[in-house]
Formats: sequence, C-alpha cells, structure tokens
Amino acid sequence: MPRLLLGLLVIAVCGTLSGCKMSYSFSGASIDPSVKTFRVEDFPNRASLVNPNFSNQLTESLKDKMIKMGKLRLERDKGDLEFTGQIIGYEVRPVAITGNEIAAMNRLTVTIKVKFVNNQNHDNDFDTSFSAYADFPSTEIISSVENTLSKDIIEKLTDDIFNKSVANW
Repeated sequence: MPRLLLGLLVIAVCGTLSGCKMSYSFSGASIDPSVKTFRVEDFPNRASLVNPNFSNQLTESLKDKMIKMGKLRLERDKGDLEFTGQIIGYEVRPVAITGNEIAAMNRLTVTIKVKFVNNQNHDNDFDTSFSAYADFPSTEIISSVENTLSKDIIEKLTDDIFNKSVANW
C-alpha cells in the first residue's frame, strides 16, 4: 500500500511540473515531433531468383506501415525520413532432411539491403541488411505457396525496418 501511495504521489508531482513529460505510443514508435514526412523508393530486385511482384509488394507494405504506425505523410521527392534499398537475396533451400536424405521442409529466404536516412537527426541513419524466411512442406511446389509465404516475409521485413528506423529497437 505505501508503494501505491508513493507511486501516485510521484505521478501527481510529475503532472504538476512543467519539465515532466510523459508520452505513450501504442505503435512503439518514438518519432521526433519535427519529423512529419517520409519517402520510400522502390526496392529493385537484384537477386538471382526473381519474384516479379515482391518488389512492389515490399515497397507498398513499407509505405503503409509508416503511414499507419508512424502517422507520417508520404512524400515523392524528399522526406524527413528516407528509405532506399534493394532485394539482394531470394532463395529456396531444404531445411529439414529426413533419414533418406530427402527434404521434409523447404525455406524461402529473402534478404534486403536498406539505407535509412533521418534528415532531422543523422545519428539515426543506417545502411544494413535484413533477412526473413518462411518454411513450407517439400510436398508443395514454391509457385503454389509463394504468395502466402511472401506476405509473411514482407510483414516480418517491414516490422524489422520500422523497429530499427523509428521504434529505436
């Protein structure tokens, strides 16, 4: 009980002091208030194996995530935050080998290189690679599961990019 009273007292004191500021974000983003806009360039596919839809889907998904979670406005030319990059890996490999040396599961792995520039605070800039994967049974052919796998992988990649760029994770 004394801890509860002490906690309430601290909150009350902070609320009355002008220097005490609390902010909550349900998205996890901690975006500087001066940041209002962002730009995302298309992510060209430079991988040896190419899914013709993946580049556009990834680019649009990142834009949507920044609008919904970051509450920022999309710009065509220059933004406070800028994302550029490319798809550098798109491959299918066996991951679970049975006793007969036959793959029981395959894995689709996508690797992208992202350059992030924060024009309001260049200390937050980065140039790094992100990778995500999804597994599927070897009884399935990639073309029959690729759309579903791609959606899962794109969601993971955009979450990782969002978290590194504006959620400070």
